[in-house]
Amino acid sequence: MSESKGVLQGFKEFLMRGNVIELAVAVVVGAAFTNIVNAVVKGIINPIVGALGSQNLDHYQACLTATCAKDPKTGAFTDGIYILWGSVLSAALTFLITAAVVYFLMILPINKWKERQMARQALEAAPADPTEIELLTEIRDALLAQRTAAPSAPVSTSGTIGVQKTRE
Repeated sequence: MSESKGVLQGFKEFLMRGNVIELAVAVVVGAAFTNIVNAVVKGIINPIVGALGSQNLDHYQACLTATCAKDPKTGAFTDGIYILWGSVLSAALTFLITAAVVYFLMILPINKWKERQMARQALEAAPADPTEIELLTEIRDALLAQRTAAPSAPVSTSGTIGVQKTRE
């Protein structure tokens, strides 16, 4: 019984991982997005290609043998070896459109957002500039050190004021 409990616990941990949940969301979004891509291909790409020939890319084909026959009523191939390069072209165009939309509408904005977040974190992690009171305190200390030092000797401080020389 402990082995089945361990298996179920392992399965539960597997399901609750971030990767599985992200993958499930990606599949659902991808399935919904397929309709949009198919509509773009059917409504925009196919008519553009149709200006050159058939609107349905599936009709573009090539015969590898010398004798190729097609039934005129059904459109089915009866003799010969056909390469349906139009179907491959349609699938490639669908893939390219999907990849472009996913990149430009999802990946690129998310990457820009991550860059902004990292830049913001870098600014927050950077040491803060000295406050006005700290600067005034350093100036005061430098002036006091200048008064008590020898007139021609340089005075150095460890703050942001630096080394100063007095003139007579």
